Amino acid sequence: MVVDDEENMRLVLKTCLTREGYQVVEAANGSEGLICLDREAFDYILCDVRMPVMDGLTFLKEVKIRGVLAPVIMLSAYGTVDSALEATKAGAFDYVFKPFNPEEILLTLKKAEERETLRRENLALRRAAGERPSAGIVARSKAMADLLVMLEKVADATSPVLITGESGTGKDLVARAIHEAGSRANKPYVPVNCGAIPENLLESELFGHVRGAFTDAIQDRIGLFQEADGGTLFLDEVGELPLSLQVKLLRAIQEQEIRPVGSSIPIQIDVRILAATARDLTKEAENGFFREDLYYRLNVLPLFIPPLRERPDDIPPLLEHFLVAHSARMGRERPQMAPEVAEAFLNYSWPGNVRELENLIERILVLSSHSRIEPEDVPSHIRLGFFKPTGLGSTDDLDLKARIRELEARLIKEALTQSEGNRSEASRRLKISYPSLLAKIKLYGLE
Repeated sequence: MVVDDEENMRLVLKTCLTREGYQVVEAANGSEGLICLDREAFDYILCDVRMPVMDGLTFLKEVKIRGVLAPVIMLSAYGTVDSALEATKAGAFDYVFKPFNPEEILLTLKKAEERETLRRENLALRRAAGERPSAGIVARSKAMADLLVMLEKVADATSPVLITGESGTGKDLVARAIHEAGSRANKPYVPVNCGAIPENLLESELFGHVRGAFTDAIQDRIGLFQEADGGTLFLDEVGELPLSLQVKLLRAIQEQEIRPVGSSIPIQIDVRILAATARDLTKEAENGFFREDLYYRLNVLPLFIPPLRERPDDIPPLLEHFLVAHSARMGRERPQMAPEVAEAFLNYSWPGNVRELENLIERILVLSSHSRIEPEDVPSHIRLGFFKPTGLGSTDDLDLKARIRELEARLIKEALTQSEGNRSEASRRLKISYPSLLAKIKLYGLE
């Protein structure tokens, strides 16, 4: 696609490129270019910088936000070194100054073609070796398949990504997969848990400091933004950031520059921001705990990871993955699993999500040495499919009597299982009379 407001320039480029075998689509400005992108995909884009309606740099940024992989080559008769740097930082493949020789355009396209060939070959090799960008994410459900498709789309964009979901759903895995799927994969990936660093140290940790900035600052120190320069900074639990730091983070993202603590000299950075939170930042912003402008700046490309209870299709492959992985780490054979245990795992609500499932598998393997996982190896609250109190809010069925009857039936069934059908022993375990147990067995159809 050739995007230029000068009709003669479009004609010259189209003639030159068509002669070399390229198929060319024309657009008179950035807005028309975006419409063309909605209609079809392009291998390469040539774009003028100065245009009415939508200029070239704005168009370039929109292209990157949409995750378009086609190399963008900027053209300008008013070019300077600064404008070329700005275009490169925004994601342009190259910058060609007008007037140019047609051979210069063809040579630049040839370089872009070589880079794309290498990128695709590298991706193919990684996939052939089992190193898919999402290789660490085990999933079978449609919800997660859709998420992985979106992950691939946003990987090469430069805009921030906000990953939301309950605690334990794997937001850190998704963030790393985005980094590894994009063009910054061979650049630094720097994760930081915003809730794990004391507030008085967090600013220095993120932006660095100069010697003498505070009592213990005995030497200059670069911050995590500078460590991630050229790569990706992952802000986990971003909702924990204090309001005073949110202002500085917003400025760093918008201006792509930071000021170390105690310094008046700004430092230019090139960092892709990924953020994650288990909090509802919309409500946090409404209540004044999170800046609304920062929320919208981070939420350019939102990704939501559904809780495990809403995607039970993922439980069997996750079970297999964790059994194999932790068994291998412990140097033992992968144990088999009794059908009742597998059923209990499917029926449980997993309020702690994937992290709870993995921790449970590890605990079972540590405490159980036999070759088959039996019901007695599993905690009773999982065998009975108990919901944590917080889980009640996820359903409209708040009939207390019905819930009590359901719980009572489960406890009686469990007591009968543990006592191997001995009703006297079951009544003793349940601490109810024998006649009362018989009546309840009949009531709940447990004969």
